Amino acid sequence: VQLQASGGGLVQPGGSLRLSCEGSGSIRNIHRMGWYRQGPGKQRDMVATVSSGGSVSYADSVKGRFTISRDNAKNTLYLQMNSLQPEDTAVYYCHVMDTTYHNYWGQGTLVTVSS
Repeated sequence: VQLQASGGGLVQPGGSLRLSCEGSGSIRNIHRMGWYRQGPGKQRDMVATVSSGGSVSYADSVKGRFTISRDNAKNTLYLQMNSLQPEDTAVYYCHVMDTTYHNYWGQGTLVTVSS
């Protein structure tokens, strides 16, 4: 099973990016999927998650700006990021947890917000 994240890059403050995470292989019984990020010198923190039942959760710092979504047919998880700020600069990782609580991580994609 591999998770391939893409869509990162350099964007000016106030700009937008959409991250994608495509899964290959088979993950049975997904419990939760989500995006995490790790800024320079910081720990990895949750950004947004979506449960198998469709419940969505966001970090307070991104509420109203970021939207998580998934396309089951394409085996792809998305993160639409609007109104980006310099503090959003980080490596973004996609994550899947199955119902046995096994974790799968993508390789990370770098988002840099700077003028």
